[in-house]
Amino acid sequence: MDEIHFAAEDEVEEVWNPDLMELTSIGIDIGSSTSHLMFSRLYLQRRSLQLSSRFEVVEREILYRSPILLTPYQDPETIDTDELARFIAQSYTEADIDAAHIDTGAVICTGEAVRKKNAEAITRLFSSQAGKFVCATAGPNLEAVLAAHGSGAMARSQDKVVLNLDMGGGTTKLAIAGGGAILETAAINVGARLVAWDKDGRITRIEDAGRKVARAAGFDIALGQVLDERQKAAMVEVLADILFMFLQRRSLSPLGEELLVTPAPTYQGEIAQVFFSGGVSEYVYGRESQDYGDMGPLLGEAARKRVASLGLPLGDSAERIRATVIGASQYTIQVSSSTIFLSREDILPIRDLLVVTPHLQDGEFNPDGVARAIEGAFQRFDLTDHHRPIALSLRWPLEPSYAALRTLALGISQAMAPRNSQNPLVLVFDSDIGGLVGALLEEEMALGREIVAVDEIEVGDFDFIDIGEELSHSQAVPVVVKSLVFG
Repeated sequence: MDEIHFAAEDEVEEVWNPDLMELTSIGIDIGSSTSHLMFSRLYLQRRSLQLSSRFEVVEREILYRSPILLTPYQDPETIDTDELARFIAQSYTEADIDAAHIDTGAVICTGEAVRKKNAEAITRLFSSQAGKFVCATAGPNLEAVLAAHGSGAMARSQDKVVLNLDMGGGTTKLAIAGGGAILETAAINVGARLVAWDKDGRITRIEDAGRKVARAAGFDIALGQVLDERQKAAMVEVLADILFMFLQRRSLSPLGEELLVTPAPTYQGEIAQVFFSGGVSEYVYGRESQDYGDMGPLLGEAARKRVASLGLPLGDSAERIRATVIGASQYTIQVSSSTIFLSREDILPIRDLLVVTPHLQDGEFNPDGVARAIEGAFQRFDLTDHHRPIALSLRWPLEPSYAALRTLALGISQAMAPRNSQNPLVLVFDSDIGGLVGALLEEEMALGREIVAVDEIEVGDFDFIDIGEELSHSQAVPVVVKSLVFG
């Protein structure tokens, strides 16, 4: 694509161009150990000449990166949202950006921030801009996927299999990617702040996993105890040994098994390159030297040495501790075809739906295969509860025969029937089969829940959508799409 020049205001008289868009966006990452944000300017261009087509980001300009904040807590399980709000307000001031001038944004909560009590309080911080902001909570699998995108590992996986290790304060998330897709994710309690101490070396924080690691290193620890350098090094060696097993996808030690957050990875193929992201990665790549009173510097050095001993090339991550979204881009409205299905006329509008895209495998187009693909997508997004409003995005490569559509509907019913949610079942298709599949689900499958099926809409993972009311005289609906944007 030829470079696009966006003229400055003093160069030419401002002329509205319907094919170009400029947005100011904010990306906020609130995690168990650290929090940070960045402001960016996003330049978007319409993909085609059709006025309903979506815009895509063609250029990103980082306007401001905040300092890294050690996430403040009121107590061991409750984030101090007042302190967090002050940090965010200070960042707006330092960036010289007025909140009223923010067009769109994304707030990602991970680790302890995902807890219901925390998540609700954090969401309230942005309630005044609810229409602009995308708020997402990420469990360990989704964290692994987000980090692989942000570090650049996904972009490098088009023609090879790569591994991204996202090493934070409490966990390390593993993502194996190949052919531009995530092959597998996993997580383990290996992190820099399992134990933390003050400037005198006196322990101020201990996670349960930290106690286990210390015992494996040959000693017990307690709050207020002073850790000497030998003990710190011994704990890091235990963590590095477990990480080494995890990295090689070998059988874990009993302690390693105990520290698993998710099932261990099963991929046994070749890995061409390793990337690191997360707070510890700053030490792996030698970009940080400051001691924050935890095992970060020692663990980063140990991880770098272990990877070198494997003879694996170390990829240069595009972002490290900031390997998260840089914001959200708001696309123009897409309009569905008129072949939609609504189980109730007044069911729309519906807002803030997370798009989940099942990946149907070749040769598995049968009800069981469709159900497995949907369940795999839920697992990838850590959708263990049934409360988050979602939209299933299904790509349809076949002819719309009754037999094929009924197979698809059976698979959807098989996957969704056990998920007794009060939310409507929302389906988004890229071809005009919404009305037919919706009717099959209601009339033949009897799911017992409201159904919305729209079609001729192009969305994918990391999109969030709002579906508006039917347009008069057309039976089509407007769909507003917001997407997470990575560095």
